[in-house]
Amino acid sequence: MSYIPVSRRTIRRHRESERSTRRLVFVLCAVAAVAWLLSVVLSTEVHVDSFAFNVAVVMHVLALVVAFGAIILVDWHGFLWLIGRRELGEIIRLDGAATPLIWGGLGGLLATGVFLSPHLYNPMTDVKLAAVLVLSLNGILLIPLMRRLARLPADAAFTDLTRGQRVHMVSCLVISQLCWWTAIIIGFINGQF
Repeated sequence: MSYIPVSRRTIRRHRESERSTRRLVFVLCAVAAVAWLLSVVLSTEVHVDSFAFNVAVVMHVLALVVAFGAIILVDWHGFLWLIGRRELGEIIRLDGAATPLIWGGLGGLLATGVFLSPHLYNPMTDVKLAAVLVLSLNGILLIPLMRRLARLPADAAFTDLTRGQRVHMVSCLVISQLCWWTAIIIGFINGQF
């Protein structure tokens, strides 16, 4: 590792940036957990007629397609970067473009889920709901890593990351895919889609 002279002021700004990122992650995790819990609790209280239920199902599936489609695209390009077929700069730009779709879709899933009257006594439904919560938290926990990646040169390779960053990235990718596929498969098995 080469020595790069850095002023104390730059070091202080970097530490403040890291602290603010940790605070942001904590707040977003709390907000995500509360939003998820609110959606689950309200789903037990809200009962709608069949027309509204059908509209909610259609909107739920659309939100799923938007969020999952964006995640598949980002994960696929991330994998291509991992094997050296894309540059980091492309991934960062794509992630920036896809992030509103991912979070908007996830918000849509939580909002429409209120009207779907899930069977909370069914263990498969509980697994699906837990997968949605884990997905939300997993996406939030990627924020610090993505901020660090954005500071790297656009042509940085996966091997340029520290071992911890590589493990963080790959584990988040695996968790993301496992949770999405779990939620989708259980949704189809339970007849929710």
